[in-house]
Amino acid sequence: MRVVLLGTAAGGGFPQWNCACALCAAARDGRLPSRTQECAAVSGNGRDWWLLNASPDLRTQLTATPALWPGPGPRDTPLRGVLLTDAEADHVTGLGELRGAAGLKVYAAPPVRSALAPVRAALERYAPWEWADTLADGGFVLAGGLVVTARTVGAKIPKYIPVQALQPAGPWVTAYRVEDLASGGVLVYAPCVGAWSAELDELCAEADCVLVDGTFYAADEMGTAVRSGAGQAAMGHLPVTGPDGTLAALARHPGARRVYTHLNNTNPLLDPASPARARAAEHGVEVLDDGAELLL
Repeated sequence: MRVVLLGTAAGGGFPQWNCACALCAAARDGRLPSRTQECAAVSGNGRDWWLLNASPDLRTQLTATPALWPGPGPRDTPLRGVLLTDAEADHVTGLGELRGAAGLKVYAAPPVRSALAPVRAALERYAPWEWADTLADGGFVLAGGLVVTARTVGAKIPKYIPVQALQPAGPWVTAYRVEDLASGGVLVYAPCVGAWSAELDELCAEADCVLVDGTFYAADEMGTAVRSGAGQAAMGHLPVTGPDGTLAALARHPGARRVYTHLNNTNPLLDPASPARARAAEHGVEVLDDGAELLL
């Protein structure tokens, strides 16, 4: 199984266009590498590729990845569809870039498909797509020899959903277990984690690689870096550090390759020379650049 990290930043990318924090300033002057918004691609055979989320930077990401270039025919594409983890804007906006590509299949949880009803109707006017339930019993099989199951890892409803349309807590945010039938390799993809659960522990215990939410390093990060009143808990992301943070949870799974993704522009993990990056490395957890490829 080939996994390409098309983008590794949280919403807004890095540097974020309207942020003058120290990290964003360092990225603008070339001292730190820029990052596009979180998205990945996976294939079991190198010919049939599936997107894990669809970021606003998708066109740039596809252009930068030769394995995803069109051909051999003038309108042929190796993309077969998209697996959405949630309905957040930074994970679904890229669907518009794929308009006109007939035959794509999009997997999403029921609340996500419902929230995207207007988008689905608009895209249908360009080319017919198939939309499927990612939480279907027994999981599903993807072209290229991949078997996928999804598990709920959060209930955060996107801000753009009208108040009158809010639903009770439900499967708004999911993680994916992707298994390559040929190699037996297992990827767990969880870029948004609101609460660590025993079920997520079970997924990680059998994984060869875990791509996990690294949005915020510390619980008070937003206020410290940009004097924001927004809390990470309300944003649906566990911090890396702290007794209940993802670093402590990942320490229970030393047998898997563990990689942080969806890094917010305030996160010190963005700096390879930072104590934060050194601490993650000491725990065996990596931070990779955009374009990195994993083989499982």
